[in-house]
Amino acid sequence: MKRRLKVNGLLIVLAFAILVLFPAVFLRRAKDPSLDAVAQISGIVFILMGQLLRTSARGYKSEYSRNGHMLIQGGPYSLSRNPMYLGILCVGLGVVLVLFDWWIVAVFLAIFIWRYIFLIFKEEKKLLVMFPGTYQAYIKKVPRLFPSLSEMLQREVYEYLPLKMEWLKREIGSILFSLLIVLFLRGWRDIRREGIMAYAQEAELFIGVIILFLFLAAYLVKRTNNHKKDASINRKDTL
Repeated sequence: MKRRLKVNGLLIVLAFAILVLFPAVFLRRAKDPSLDAVAQISGIVFILMGQLLRTSARGYKSEYSRNGHMLIQGGPYSLSRNPMYLGILCVGLGVVLVLFDWWIVAVFLAIFIWRYIFLIFKEEKKLLVMFPGTYQAYIKKVPRLFPSLSEMLQREVYEYLPLKMEWLKREIGSILFSLLIVLFLRGWRDIRREGIMAYAQEAELFIGVIILFLFLAAYLVKRTNNHKKDASINRKDTL
């Protein structure tokens, strides 16, 4: 795990350095302002939802996996067998949509496949050995990466995306870092090209999306806590 984090950190630093040195090659030129605006807002949404998914998956696993001795099948793991990797995919794709030229999408997907798809297959083999019968049944019920939209629509959001304040506090550094870096680079580009007013208009849209994200996070924390309290009361009543 530590080696993987070091490699990921090195890739991020390298990408940032290349971007600063060669902005004209990699940053998107706003040839179509309306399309560019849609890409930016969609990118911020992807970044925030990806971070939310990662936070939920990491928190849920740390609380219920019993240090890796139990196969997690609830929460975000009930929609995707690899929700943390799906969150990373969303964050990375969001960064590309906000900042980079369109051809970088293909580059990012190639890097993601190289870094994570083969890792997923390797981890699956390990889990099949650790939980042979249980994991086989789990594979039949839950997709490897991309969740079923119909399954998501049939359930309450907090059921497959639970969130607790302590989980959020542990990940707040990562969430703020990704947002601040993207907003800084986007602002740096726009101010250089069009002046401060152009960036101010975009910043208003970004702030609006972030506020909606905060409301969603607060809602998920509240519903998760209420659900846990209700479950505890029901257990007491049963006893």
